[in-house]
Amino acid sequence: MPPYVFVASPLPSAKEAHRPKPAPLRSPMSRAGWACAALMLGSALAGCAVGPDYAGPPRLALPSHWSTSTAPHRDAGRLDRWWLRLRDPLLNRLIEEAVEANPDVAKAKAVVREARATLQQTAAGLFPSVSGTASVTNNKTSAGSSSVLVDSAPYSLHQASFDSSWELDLFGGTQRGIEAALRSTQSAEEDLRNSLVTLIGDVAAYYVEARGYQARIALAQRTAVSQRDTEKLTRSKYEAGSGNAVDLAKATAQAASTEANVPTYQAALAADIHRLAILLGRPPDGVASLLARSAPVPAPRMPLPTGLPADLLMSRPDVASAERKLAQATAKIGQAEADRYPAVSLTGSVGTSAIRAGDLAKYSSLSWSVGPSITVPVFDAGKRLATVRIVEAQRDQAFATFHSTLLTALEDVENALVSLSRERVRATKLSEATKNYREAARLSRSLFKTGSASFIDVLDAERSLYSAEDSLIQSKVSAAKDYVALAKALGGGWSDPVDVSRPIIVDTNTGPHLREAQK
Repeated sequence: MPPYVFVASPLPSAKEAHRPKPAPLRSPMSRAGWACAALMLGSALAGCAVGPDYAGPPRLALPSHWSTSTAPHRDAGRLDRWWLRLRDPLLNRLIEEAVEANPDVAKAKAVVREARATLQQTAAGLFPSVSGTASVTNNKTSAGSSSVLVDSAPYSLHQASFDSSWELDLFGGTQRGIEAALRSTQSAEEDLRNSLVTLIGDVAAYYVEARGYQARIALAQRTAVSQRDTEKLTRSKYEAGSGNAVDLAKATAQAASTEANVPTYQAALAADIHRLAILLGRPPDGVASLLARSAPVPAPRMPLPTGLPADLLMSRPDVASAERKLAQATAKIGQAEADRYPAVSLTGSVGTSAIRAGDLAKYSSLSWSVGPSITVPVFDAGKRLATVRIVEAQRDQAFATFHSTLLTALEDVENALVSLSRERVRATKLSEATKNYREAARLSRSLFKTGSASFIDVLDAERSLYSAEDSLIQSKVSAAKDYVALAKALGGGWSDPVDVSRPIIVDTNTGPHLREAQK
């Protein structure tokens, strides 16, 4: 794979407007002090940066169309709320509840809050830090020779001071850190969107499976009743002397074999219902009552807008997240590179001390100092350069992850398109087979009653009909799940705003208080 070249581009100019300006000092300052203030302001507005500038998503060769699509739909943005196309009110309700209560989504929201707080913390590096101290001490001194001691009167000393420091971002290290934190926040937001895409797809898939097992249970029970009727007819013929024990044994075995499928399907149905409840943040039996009544397998009635392969760069949240992580890794290179250059800081302090508190504000009690300091890396045995090489390698890893994620997304869509189109063809053929097997079973029973057909014909027709009907149900389930898989592969998901500001745990009594005993 050829190396990806990052094209240089200017840093976002929006940061320039948000850089802090030094506030004017009220205390007297020398020309050197004002020069330092001007240096601070100039460095803040310079916008100098080292390291590569991220120029947007890498330019990778993508196919111009999907291999199974004859006329691609360009309205890929209409994938929001794709599950409404399944026209199942209960499914809509389950998805909305899952979005609100799913633990994985709650965790992704917390990650977004963490990333945003980290961005705020990093941005504080552009501003000066100021701290203040105040103290009152009682003092007494003694002076004199070894024979005579003279005690002075006790006195109180009042002191107050303000200290400030500001590291000038001459080479853009702090700006690169802010840029990395911003990209990390954007990646976390895409991860949240990806968790919603996955969650909605999982809820829909398990719901479709559950409805499919309900249909297969009903079919098995219905078929078993019919086969028991055939058994009764065979027994009557056997007791009348016109049948044989072999036919009776086969009729009994076939009915029992069909009935044996019911417990297997019931266990699978219970597992799907339990998984649905967990996805909704409920106990395993939390949605059993909602699915107690059977309903048809959801059948999509409208095609999904597939868009073009290039649309996955924006529509697939996992691809978008990987791209943001690549941008973050690129910014970290500049952050590490800036650490190899001199660091300039401006420090200042204002202090006052007096025996009486009322004299603290007098000019004669004030003292101040201000001045720049510079730190130059002279020798570190290649430590800083090695740090740059580390983050460059991490950037390459992020690019490889992005490339792999994009290729996987293309594969997911292609697989889902092929599976859905082929399953629809299969369902059509199974419908035709079921229709003919149903007619064959009806005719064979009628002929068997009149003695014009053998029991083998009836047995074979009933077995074939049951197999065809069961396969048709499975095909409908597979088609619906392929539809869901295609929606997931295209990045379709939740479109409404998601509130990430509300924490899962709300702490109380966090101010100063007596510590309670640990429980």
